[in-house]
Amino acid sequence: MRLSTVDLQKRLNPVKPKGLPMMLTILIAWLAGAMFILALAPYGIWPLALVSPAILYALLLPEMSGKRAFFIGQSYGTGLWCVGAFWLYTSIHVYGDTPVWLALIMIALMGLGMGLFHGFLALIFNRMVGKQPLSFAALWILQEWMKTWLFTGFPWLFVGYAFTEQYWLSSLAPVAGVFAVSFVAVLVAASVVELPRRRGGYLIPSLGLLVISSALWLVNPQWTKPKGTPDLSVSLIQGNIPQDLKWLTEYQIETLKIYATLTSTEWGRDIILWPESSIPMFQTEAVGFISEMVKMAKETDTTWVTGIPYKDEAAFDASTNKYPPFYNSVVALGAQADGLYKKQRLVPFGEYIPFEGLLDILPNLAGSQDIMSYSRGDEGQSPLRVRGHNLGAAVCYEVAYPDTTRKNAIDTDFLLTISNDAWFGTSAGPLQHLQMVQMRALENGRWFMRATNTGVTAIIDHKGRIVERAPQFERTVLRGDVQARVGNTPFMRFGNYPMLFIMALLLILSYFGKRAAKPARVSPQTK
Repeated sequence: MRLSTVDLQKRLNPVKPKGLPMMLTILIAWLAGAMFILALAPYGIWPLALVSPAILYALLLPEMSGKRAFFIGQSYGTGLWCVGAFWLYTSIHVYGDTPVWLALIMIALMGLGMGLFHGFLALIFNRMVGKQPLSFAALWILQEWMKTWLFTGFPWLFVGYAFTEQYWLSSLAPVAGVFAVSFVAVLVAASVVELPRRRGGYLIPSLGLLVISSALWLVNPQWTKPKGTPDLSVSLIQGNIPQDLKWLTEYQIETLKIYATLTSTEWGRDIILWPESSIPMFQTEAVGFISEMVKMAKETDTTWVTGIPYKDEAAFDASTNKYPPFYNSVVALGAQADGLYKKQRLVPFGEYIPFEGLLDILPNLAGSQDIMSYSRGDEGQSPLRVRGHNLGAAVCYEVAYPDTTRKNAIDTDFLLTISNDAWFGTSAGPLQHLQMVQMRALENGRWFMRATNTGVTAIIDHKGRIVERAPQFERTVLRGDVQARVGNTPFMRFGNYPMLFIMALLLILSYFGKRAAKPARVSPQTK
């Protein structure tokens, strides 16, 4: 008996779940997105990183309009960001002096804006590609990747971060980055949803990738190797300066005293590292203090690395600019030290004003960009030179950008990141930030020193494991040793290009597969 195309479709898709009421579907989607935060630090309930996308996948399977699919995805994304990034409330309300009601509205608007990524994911999944796990996982990775560059990027809340310390899966990170970890996790989640629909064949590629990642974990390939030099003794200084005092002119001298006092017992160590903007003034305004510190560092054969706002007066042209360019930077000084790194990825509205020229039409903001905006550091900056080693740097949240950190890690022996997470108080933000540093260490096969104002200050090895960690919100010094390593992981060599190529290929095949599977229209003349 010959089967028509329609009959064949029915055989391949024997069970078609009925759609839920729209409002209930929207609520479930929002809750599914909101629950994802529990998969990340500090909660670490990683199975929810599978459950959360699985629910979205299941909600999108029934036949529905593109509009309905978009709103389901939008609701999921809004829940994900309103809850997952609620730590922004602390900086907006507590330190930004924004009223509670306005701060909540701003969080809601941010959630709606970022929710568009999942909204369009759901729309494309519904209308353009085959409804199956491979296309769903590929779209997921593309929307995560787009968050690293679109509108300057906000690369937070990636699925792969939930598995940072689950090495049976995160062992893929040195091979193809955090996106590879996210892809396998989402693919597994969607494939499990297909089991009740009697389409268990989709588990085969999922299980195959899990076998590969588990094999990498068990074999434990050493993508990089020790340089063969003695480990470096390091002291990371955590000043715990209250955020509401940090930038007050009358507290600047007190801040310098606090850091100098904490450092006084550490001279003689190989490296002393201070956090982001621990010198809360331009280098031109702290010449005397810096000279004294450099003198002490040289006398004790110590390298001193510190975060500082850097004003580039040599690049100032009064005919074209009102002020010299200034940068959020880290500088290496003292014994056996040289180099200046200028932050490349700036925080919108925190370190610079987007769309600067357009803001001049608003009376309250006209000209404000000339005062508020840091300048952006160039790509391809040379590593810092520290005690005969190349040291790669990342300032604050730019460590969340996988490709930026990868480029900064090339030809380096170890890495540092400095930050001031006091903006986020006791929220989950600083702990999520630390988890990202662990993933960057794993991707690049390099040790990381992480010095912060209020925490989490830590030393992380090349496998992403926390070796030493200071308590948060204490004025303290974290001591430890750091190993220099050489060699490149596959991710360092090729970046995200292999993953993006595979994702694009899967979506192209899915698109043409869906078109080929559509029942042919029969004209009236041939009936």
